[in-house]
Amino acid sequence: MFDIRVFVRAAIVGIVLQIVLMVGAHFSAYIAQQGFLLGGMTICAVAGYLYAMDTGKGYFTSATIAAIIGGICALVGIGASVALRDAPPHIIPMFTTICVLTGAIGGLFGQMSYNIKTMGRR
Repeated sequence: MFDIRVFVRAAIVGIVLQIVLMVGAHFSAYIAQQGFLLGGMTICAVAGYLYAMDTGKGYFTSATIAAIIGGICALVGIGASVALRDAPPHIIPMFTTICVLTGAIGGLFGQMSYNIKTMGRR
């Protein structure tokens, strides 16, 4: 149903970028105030986009698996932020839910990109 190799690759990209963002927010007040939520959302959307663009399994499947990838990346990122004591633990569900949604949106755009990419090959 889904390509595990591409799934792991997209998840690793998202997790590494989330950890870089959280460490950056730990050391920079500007990043913590201005880029924390938007950066986390963007990273999850990009990870979902990468999965869907590589596989092209259809809109529903791409959005569902991209949402899972977004949730995994968000949990690792916010877990790192809570471990660094930069964020209170009660924001974990809210941040994860937001990133699941943005991951799904990234998956929809990734599927659209896959369709456009293969349009000329038919």
